[in-house]
Amino acid sequence: MDKETICLCALNRIYGFEPKTGLHLLDTFGSASALFEAEARDLRAAMGPYADRSGQFGADAFDAAAMELETLAQSGCVFIGIRSPGYPELLLECGDPPIGLYFKGFSSPETVFGSRPAIAVIGTRDISSYGREWCARIVDALARSTAKPLIVSGLALGTDILAQVSALEAGLPTVSVMATGIDAIYPARHKDIAIQIAETEGCALVTDYPPQTEPLRYNFLRRNRIIAGICRATVLIESKIKGGGMMTARLAASYDRDVFALPGRIDDPKSQGCNLLIRENIAQQIGDLGEFLDKLGFGNPGIRTKADFRAAVENQYREQFPDESLREIVAVAMAVKRHRGLTLDDLSAMLKWPYGKVARYTGLLECDGFISVDLLQKCCANVGKTY
Repeated sequence: MDKETICLCALNRIYGFEPKTGLHLLDTFGSASALFEAEARDLRAAMGPYADRSGQFGADAFDAAAMELETLAQSGCVFIGIRSPGYPELLLECGDPPIGLYFKGFSSPETVFGSRPAIAVIGTRDISSYGREWCARIVDALARSTAKPLIVSGLALGTDILAQVSALEAGLPTVSVMATGIDAIYPARHKDIAIQIAETEGCALVTDYPPQTEPLRYNFLRRNRIIAGICRATVLIESKIKGGGMMTARLAASYDRDVFALPGRIDDPKSQGCNLLIRENIAQQIGDLGEFLDKLGFGNPGIRTKADFRAAVENQYREQFPDESLREIVAVAMAVKRHRGLTLDDLSAMLKWPYGKVARYTGLLECDGFISVDLLQKCCANVGKTY
């Protein structure tokens, strides 16, 4: 392990929460190694009002960082310093980039961050069925684009984890930017997905927080600058007026990156943030997916129209069922597609059919991937995954 990497890791441990100060010292001395070798008087002069902290740059800090990196290496983690190969280039354009990143992945940092454009897909943790459908459709469209981008999100509940699972299922690489140390997964229920990400080619877990950093609220807010900074564009699926997704989108705009938002009902709190960004001309509205890909410069792969959903259902069951049953199956599928969030009881009342018939057809459609039914028996069409 080279000395400069150890010194950068030590500097990040000391000034990771004040990266501008750490980067100022790095620029002043030319390298992290020179910083740790500097005379005490030179350190005090360079640190100005922080001169009383000059004693932090000693052998103890260096040894602690070296031991930390040696331990992490045993679990497949590395530290990427700001001037090291593999550090995301777009982060260097931001005003407060991290001094370094802890990285865990099957592929090298150079492969993960240097081989394809990165797109952030973020939003509320309390995602609606509307948001779930469109998140899957957007990721699916990106997967069929010419660019095949890297999907970046935060491993959180709701939109984040849905975007990352959708990416894995669609064959796209994904990066989780964590608000904890690289040695812990939060929330714990996403541990299996995090392991899958770390073990999948082109994917990775990253954070600028040292090991044993707990998931404090402030850490999530600071983490968002990395999500916005890594990516050339940010897509906000759903968000209230205030929230981490709104902060990330505004940060992306401040970095002069493209921002897109999914519009929603004006009376839906989960869409008010997206609608506000669109009104303020901070975000471009997502409507037509082909147009969305064109704006990104990813080409239009010929996204099929909504009519394909009916055709696909008909094609799936035409040889299996008589005409009358086929018409009933299509009727259920189209009712779910038109009225997102209908329960089985709602469908039974709407179609004036026995509950058992509705349950049989929705179960069939769910098994074949056309619809999803949640624990409350609310249904939504899986348009994005299927077409």
